[in-house]
Amino acid sequence: MNDGTEENGDRTRYEKGLPGYHDFLGRVTGAPPALSALTLRLWLAGFGMLFCLVSGALLVGYLPPLAWFGWLLIALGVIAVIDFAWVAHRKRRGEPG
Repeated sequence: MNDGTEENGDRTRYEKGLPGYHDFLGRVTGAPPALSALTLRLWLAGFGMLFCLVSGALLVGYLPPLAWFGWLLIALGVIAVIDFAWVAHRKRRGEPG
C-alpha cells in the first residue's frame, strides 16, 4: 500500500504533519493548518475511560435504580477505550501532537 509518505525514503514531511489534512476549509478560507493535540486527547480519553468504567460499574453494582445510567456510562467507557487505542496508534505511527 503506497500512501505517498515513503517517497524517496523521506518521512520528514509526514513526521511534521500533513498541513490541512483534517481541515478541508483551510484551502478555502486561507487559515493556517491546525495541528492535532494528540497527547491531550490521549490523556482525556484515558481519564474518560477510567471514570466512566469505574462509575458505571459502581452504579450497576450498588444502586439498582440507577443501573440504566451505569450501563450508559459503561458504553461511553467502551467508546473511550476505542478512542484511546486509536490515538495511541496514531502517536506510535509518528504523528506530531
